[in-house]
Amino acid sequence: MKNHERKVGTVSRGIRCPIIREGDNLAEIVTESVLDAAADEGFSIRDRDVVAVTESVVARAQGNYASVDAIAADVKARTGGGTVGVIFPILSRNRFAICLRGIASACKKVVLMLSYPSDEVGNELVSLDKLDEAGVNPYSDVLTLERYRELFGVNPHPFTGVDYVQYYGDLIKACGADVEIVFANRPATILNYTDTVITCDIHTRVRTKRILRDAGAKIVLGLDDILTASVDGSGFNSRFGLLGSNKATEDTVKLFPQNCRPLVLDIQKRILDATGKCVEVMVYGDGAFKDPQGKIWELADPEVSPAFTDGLRGTPNELKLKYLADNQFAGLSGEALKNAISESIRAKDADLKGQMASEGTTPRQLTDLIGSLCDLTSGSGDKGTPVVLIQGYFDNYTTA
Repeated sequence: MKNHERKVGTVSRGIRCPIIREGDNLAEIVTESVLDAAADEGFSIRDRDVVAVTESVVARAQGNYASVDAIAADVKARTGGGTVGVIFPILSRNRFAICLRGIASACKKVVLMLSYPSDEVGNELVSLDKLDEAGVNPYSDVLTLERYRELFGVNPHPFTGVDYVQYYGDLIKACGADVEIVFANRPATILNYTDTVITCDIHTRVRTKRILRDAGAKIVLGLDDILTASVDGSGFNSRFGLLGSNKATEDTVKLFPQNCRPLVLDIQKRILDATGKCVEVMVYGDGAFKDPQGKIWELADPEVSPAFTDGLRGTPNELKLKYLADNQFAGLSGEALKNAISESIRAKDADLKGQMASEGTTPRQLTDLIGSLCDLTSGSGDKGTPVVLIQGYFDNYTTA
């Protein structure tokens, strides 16, 4: 009788859950939802399955929200509320508009300095081709709003149709602050306008703050320095402040969840107790991938995964099957090729870094890879699957 050979590798399933509300026992809900799905669909939980929970429902269960007024109070206390430079924000109604309302409500004047031709995550203000045609050097040239309009006119976002230059300017004025908009890519340029700066970039923020301080800025804050503690009972995030926040209502943001480690360990234990299987668990936010059409890099959160169990540390350690088939075993085919590759996998080194046989594999953190898979599986709309179960991710060609 022929030995059974598994025909399926990695499987990613979106798990439907009840609508999560503040105060819900999320560990219990996630565990029950995963086990109910397994029973309903007829699959079994296995060791090293990955259960991933979107950060959105974690923050909601935590009740980690903050109002425009709380943001404004913190900004005013930290800056004095005079003329404040707000530099390098991403162009997003969901991610930044409510934060900007809070900042502007605290200030007499906002000098908004936008990076160009695009923001940090790839949302375009103007195309590189138009910059070339205009003879503008984005590395050195500083453009006023008037010069920007003269050269490039109105440039609505290709996906949302929003002219973010107009949108942000109007938003600041509606909060009662004066506004001046400039376009520049060197952080120190803002010091020509004010010595009090809030830098709103995400992944480059540490460098930007250093440059501003070295250039003589008096007050330098990042979004990660605002709401690091509760203001009048508001939510907060001690590590990331406003970074990773999303619009909840017209007047509130849902902050990035914090202290999620107990949650992932609780879910892991509950599933172990129920099934005898040790799964890995993570909380995930934005995936780390880039849209080739819109040139937008998805990752607007400060990190893909704010908490995960220990088995998700590190990077993959994989051989490139195509390389083996085309090189060491180019003369083999059929069963002989399969056996040779299988034996190579079984005998592979614990660390393949630098070896040709691993060239072309993806040397990214496991949590970034798996979080990206989860983000694509769950989507950001109405799928109703805030939990993702991934099976077979750690299997290889030899796994029965």
